[in-house]
Amino acid sequence: MNFVEDVLEGFVSSKPALVTIARDGERRVWHFGELIARSAGLSGAFAARGVGRGDVVMTLVGNRIEWVLAMLACWRMGAIAMPCNTQLRRHDLELRVGVANPVLCVGEDGPLGELPDGIPYMTMDEVGTVMDEDRPQEPPVEPADLGPDDAALVIFTSGTTGEPRGALHVQRYLPGQRVQAVHWFGSHEGELAWCTAATGWSKSSRNAFVAPWLTGAAALMHDGRFDPEERLGLLEKERVNVLCQAPTEYRMIAKRATVRALPSMRRMVSAGEALNPEVIAEFSDRAGLKIADGYGQTETGALTGVQPGEDLKPGSMGRPLPGIALRISSGELQLRATSCPTFFAGYLGSEGGPELIDGEWWPTGDYVREDEDGTLWFEGRGDDIIVSAGYRIGPYEVESALVSHPAVAEAAAVSAPDPERGSVVRAIVVLRDGEPSDGLARELQDHVKSVTAPYKYPRIVEFADQLPKTDSGKIKRTQLRGDDPG
Repeated sequence: MNFVEDVLEGFVSSKPALVTIARDGERRVWHFGELIARSAGLSGAFAARGVGRGDVVMTLVGNRIEWVLAMLACWRMGAIAMPCNTQLRRHDLELRVGVANPVLCVGEDGPLGELPDGIPYMTMDEVGTVMDEDRPQEPPVEPADLGPDDAALVIFTSGTTGEPRGALHVQRYLPGQRVQAVHWFGSHEGELAWCTAATGWSKSSRNAFVAPWLTGAAALMHDGRFDPEERLGLLEKERVNVLCQAPTEYRMIAKRATVRALPSMRRMVSAGEALNPEVIAEFSDRAGLKIADGYGQTETGALTGVQPGEDLKPGSMGRPLPGIALRISSGELQLRATSCPTFFAGYLGSEGGPELIDGEWWPTGDYVREDEDGTLWFEGRGDDIIVSAGYRIGPYEVESALVSHPAVAEAAAVSAPDPERGSVVRAIVVLRDGEPSDGLARELQDHVKSVTAPYKYPRIVEFADQLPKTDSGKIKRTQLRGDDPG
C-alpha cells in the first residue's frame, strides 16, 4: 500500500485537489497531477539529504502547499511525517527532537529559529527551488511498497503528569480515515472542504486534505490568522461546501460577526471540545445549518459524531461511527482497539504497544453518558487536560514554564470557563520571593509565551501561599478548579 499511489494516482491528473490562499492573498488551484509530480521531486531532495524509509521528517510549516508536499513526499518514500505547530518554542521542539530523532526538518524561517542545533533543515526557499521545474532536480524516489503496520505519522499529545508524548500511527491510519470522512466529515465528490485546524494537530493531519480526497472532494487551505468576518467572507467567495472548525471559532463568529446564510455550505462539523447548544442554535437560526459535533483523540482518530442524515441533538457528541465499538465503564468512555482502523501503534520511547484494559479496551480518560437511543454526551475530562480555543494544553507544560521564572517556587495550571474559548488557562502561583502584583502577573504571562507556545500562556494569574496537595505530594487540581471542596 502507498497513499500516493492508492489515492492520488486514482484521480485524473487535471482534477483539482487543493486550493491554497497565501498570507498575501495569492490564490492558486493545485491539481492531483501537480501534487504527485512536486511531491515526487521533493522525495528526491529528501533522499539527497539522507532521508530513507523509516526515518522521521519534522515539519514546521503552516497551512501552505509546502506542508502538504512534505507530508506526501514522506508517505511516498516510506518516511515518517512529524508535523509540528509553528508556534512551538525551543523547549517544546527539544522534547520532540529528543524523542523522535528526526533526520530532517522542513520549516519556515521563523519557527526554524527555535529549532535545536544539529538538525538538518530545508527552508521554504529551498523547497521552492525543488518545485521549480526549470532547475536541475534529484531523481524522485520510487513509491515504497508499504505494509499496513509500517510507520507513517507521529503526532504529539498534550501531557498531564509529564511532557507531551509522540503517538505513532501506521499506514492503515491513512485509508482508515475513510470511515470518518464518509460518516462524519461528510464531504462529497466534486465539493470543496475546509478544515481550519493548524498544522501539528491530529485533526489537521486527517482532515486538512486526507479526508476530503478520500471522498473525492478538493481541500481549501488558508495560511492566515483567524478573523471572524474574513472567515465568513472566504466561505462565501470560495463557495465552500463542508467546513470543519474548532468550537471556539464557531463561538467567535457567533459573537463577533454576523452569522448569515451561506448558499454553498452543505455541512458544518466541529470537534475538539463540546460545542455550546446556544452556538449551534445561532447557526441554525441565521444560516440554516446545524453543526455536527464529533469526538476523537490523537491516539484513536475520530470515534463518534453526528452523522449525515441523523437528527442532531445540540450539545451531544453523536453516536459511535460505523464499526467502532465503545463502552462506558464506571463513566469512562473506552474503545475496543481492534475495532478502530485509526488506532495508534504506541508512544515513541515506550516499550510495547498501548496499554489496554483486559488486553482489549483503550481507556480514553473522558467521561460520558449515553441516552436512550445511544447518543453520547461529554461530561468531563479525567486527565486534567485544558482545552482552550481548540488547543489541548497539558498543565505540566504551563507549570514547568512558570517554575522556570526566578520569582516562582511552585505553580499549578487548571482550566477556567470562558464564553468564547470554552476554557482558558488559570495559573495559581506560589512565589519564591517578591510580592504579588499585576505587573508580576503580566511578566509571568510574557515569560510563558517566550518559553513555550504562546497559546499556552495563562490568561488568569492568581497568587497563593501554598498549593493544596495529596499525601503523596500531588497537586489537587480538582480542588483548585472548584470541583472538590477538599
